Amino acid sequence: MKLKRFLLRYYPPGIILEYEQGGNVKTKSIDLLDLRPETDVDAVVEEIARKEPLITASKTDQVRKLVIRLQEKLSQRDDHHFYLFKVLRAHILPLTNVAFNKSGSSFITGSYDRTCKVWDTASGEELHTLEGHRNVVYAIAFNNPYGDKIATGSFDKTCKLWSSETGKCFHTFRGHTAEIVCLSFNPQSSVIATGSMDTTAKLWDVETGQEKGTLSGHSAEIISLSFNSTGSHLITGSFDHTVSVWDVNSGKKIHTLIGHRAEISSAQFNYDCSLIATGSMDKTCRIWDASSGKCIRTLGGHEDEVLDVGFDYTGQHLLTASADATARVYNATTHILVSKLEGHEGEISKICFNPQGTSVLTASSDKTARLWDPETGACKQILEGHSDEIFSCAFNYEGNTIITGSKDNTCRIWR
Repeated sequence: MKLKRFLLRYYPPGIILEYEQGGNVKTKSIDLLDLRPETDVDAVVEEIARKEPLITASKTDQVRKLVIRLQEKLSQRDDHHFYLFKVLRAHILPLTNVAFNKSGSSFITGSYDRTCKVWDTASGEELHTLEGHRNVVYAIAFNNPYGDKIATGSFDKTCKLWSSETGKCFHTFRGHTAEIVCLSFNPQSSVIATGSMDTTAKLWDVETGQEKGTLSGHSAEIISLSFNSTGSHLITGSFDHTVSVWDVNSGKKIHTLIGHRAEISSAQFNYDCSLIATGSMDKTCRIWDASSGKCIRTLGGHEDEVLDVGFDYTGQHLLTASADATARVYNATTHILVSKLEGHEGEISKICFNPQGTSVLTASSDKTARLWDPETGACKQILEGHSDEIFSCAFNYEGNTIITGSKDNTCRIWR
């Protein structure tokens, strides 16, 4: 094994090692999820060198410099004030979803008008219209971190794979017998998973366009799915009140997470894939041990359905958003409530951290999106101007651009 070069990953903090083994170039990552501005650098470097054979004595100085750079990034102040940069009259019918590519240089919008559009973030210019679906384009995704492909899932029961650079359609995946409502690329961008109202999820080969397998076992619609960070496991959340954990290679079910008393709204892995968070219409969020499938904790307190859950990039904090117009921030390890986010006048359907973990973004039916301080729960900024409910919002990877998608058929870029 020969070390070729280091790559720095800011969110979550880590160092990627590129090395050669048997003539092949491979990568592995050293995750520094607990790194803080005040962490002892020498202790971190010592620990890395002890565990990682590729880090020889001659390389420790380089590693030290990289750790210091990560610390500098972590200690940057976050007092960014967003202003409205562009309003895009994106579609002739309401939007369904919005998503950035990794760098944030472009983003996509799905719509009831049966199309998905690709936009240039800097100019607000429409780059491509992806046409061909025969019904609502509901689920959309880039194959991040690469960003050269887009997947669209439609109420016409098909999923399509497109080139984000040319707008050309590579494949149409057929096989579901009802609407496709969620989809995801695996981290390697070799597999797409689709979840459908037909109670199944399917895995598709990105290269060949062939179906790799069907994940059957739920007794109601699948409305949420996500891969873990290695792509070896997939979770599916269903209206049958359960979440299933699947082995992607064999297509076998490993665990069924049973305990919620109503439909699942959202299911997510944390970054190191040790935990799964699930939100439900039963007004609770549950935290599960991913390896055993056991419920570790039930988080109550919301007075209405929990509509979205999410971890920060390091997996140390957990967010819940509810139809009761409030959101909550929890410590993901101790399960202690850190703060309550109160101020919206309508249900909060989407919630996420910025990559730095210093701001929380919420989208609400009260026509506003808000930015919050996760530690204090104070509202830092209200993004207003939409004339109907906001159902989708996202940060770019740098955390300095936001898009909001609304039922008013427009999409707004904030910078």
